[in-house]
Formats: sequence, C-alpha cells, structure tokens
Amino acid sequence: MILRGIVRPILSVILRSFVASLLLVVTTSVAAQSAGETRRLQVALLDFGRTTTGRVARDALTKRLSANQNLALVDRDQVMAAANGVGYRGSLNLSLHEARDLGSAIGCDFFILGEADTLRRSPSDGPTYFESYVSIFIVSARTGRLVRWDKPAVNQPSAGPAEEALLNELSADAVDRYTKAMLRASEDEKAERALAVEQPRVVIEAMSDSAEEAEDGTRPPRPFRRLKPAYPDAAAHAQLEAIVDVFVDVDEKGEVSRVDIARWAGYGLDETVLTTVKQLHFFPAMRNGRAIPMRVLLRYNFRKPTENSSR
Repeated sequence: MILRGIVRPILSVILRSFVASLLLVVTTSVAAQSAGETRRLQVALLDFGRTTTGRVARDALTKRLSANQNLALVDRDQVMAAANGVGYRGSLNLSLHEARDLGSAIGCDFFILGEADTLRRSPSDGPTYFESYVSIFIVSARTGRLVRWDKPAVNQPSAGPAEEALLNELSADAVDRYTKAMLRASEDEKAERALAVEQPRVVIEAMSDSAEEAEDGTRPPRPFRRLKPAYPDAAAHAQLEAIVDVFVDVDEKGEVSRVDIARWAGYGLDETVLTTVKQLHFFPAMRNGRAIPMRVLLRYNFRKPTENSSR
C-alpha cells in the first residue's frame, strides 16, 4: 500500500511532464510556421542529353540548385528510376497529362529537363564559331504546365571556351530567377485551388475542331478563318519541329472565353499560339439547331523554317 502511494504521485508527475513537453513541441512547431517558415520546394533535375555539354551543364546546375535554401533536390537515382519507370525518353514537347504522370512518378513539386550541346556553326557571312547552349524547361509536377523556358547560349571561336562560358551563365543569379518562377507558380496554384473550391468551374464538353458531327447532332465550333501563328526566332534558330495543343472555350456566340495550353513546346511557340488563338472568331458549336458553349482542341504543327510551319 505504501509503495502504491509513492508510485502513483511519481507517475502523475511524469505524465504531466510528458504532456507539457508535447505541448511545448507542438506550440514551438506552430510558432515556427507562423513566423514565416515555409516548406522547401522538392525539385527534380533530369538529364540534359547524352552530350558532354549536357553532362557538365547538369552537374553545374545541380550544384547551384543544391545551394539554394528554398529548394530540396530529389535524389538523382530516384529521379532517373522514376523517369525510366514511366517510359520517359527525353521529350521536350509534353502534354499536361504526360508531364503530370512524370512528376507524380518522381514525387516532386517541380522538375527540370532540357538539352545541351556545343555545335560548330559556319555562317555564310562570317567566320566559323562554336555555340554552347542549354535549353531549360521548368515544369510543375502538379499541373503539368511549363512554368519557365530559358536558353542560355554563348559563342566562342573554339569549343572549350564556349562550354566554359556557358557554365558561367548557369550562375546563382540564374538559379534565383528559376526559383522565383517556381515559388510564384506554387503560390498561383494554391490560389487556383482555393478559387476552384469557392467557385467551381462549369464543365464544358470538349471536341476536336476536326471532329465530324456526332450521332446526337452535336457539331464542334469552327473558326471563321484559320490564322497561322508566327514561327519565333528562337525556334527557327534551333530548327525546331514541335506540336502545340490548346483547349479553347468558345461561348454560344462563337467568342473565345478562355485558352489553355494542353501540350507545350517552349522556344516561344506556346506564346505565339496563344496570341493567335485569342484573335479567332468561331461559328459556335451546335446541337439540335441550338448554339451551345464548348471546349475545342486545336493543334498546331510547327516545322523547320525551310519547310514552312503549317496548321
């Protein structure tokens, strides 16, 4: 009896002490969060191709990203295993669905991919030179959107100095710009999610503008006149061939109310498509003789300058 009388008060003191310590930990954690501590963005860096320039550019960017306090770099082996697991083969022309699948497999907030090389250039109006470049694509794993595209490039009389100068372009300042783009995109996505909860977006049927009339008599919107997007200088310099898909919300009057990139390509191609589509006017979608709002998928195929880009 005496032992029980001693043990019980001791256990009570220990329990109270444990609870107090637990509350202190929770309070400290909450206070730290309210003081402005934010979770570091999980960022994955994929390869920049199998070239020597691609390897050294990847290593240089890895070092810079690792030093940024706002970012946490995902383990490289984990990144490559996940990318191989979903069948990623280095494409820089991804649909939102493909990009989300890749980001989900990796388990990150944003991922960075691209290509890099050092090329010998022989212009007709000047001496031969070497161009070292790296195309950098920063993609949101949550939405699949292309957050930022960049292409640092330098020209030098020989290959070695060109590659060295390119690495200098991948500076801490450049990484700060990329980080700000990711942080801004993260905040924008949070705002979009909050807005979607407060104001759910009306679901609109989607069809391709090339689709035939459906069995129920539904006909997709068709533009009065098809406009050809400009082929940007950056794409022309790279002799890029790519596809840009866009979802276009067309109201019952045939006017464009919203445009979303569904497959991005970078090199200024996405922007030129958006600019073009916003100028379009449509014959509205029809069902049983009545105009209805509809989302239409438009596809733009870009070819090398010598072949002329075509819709």
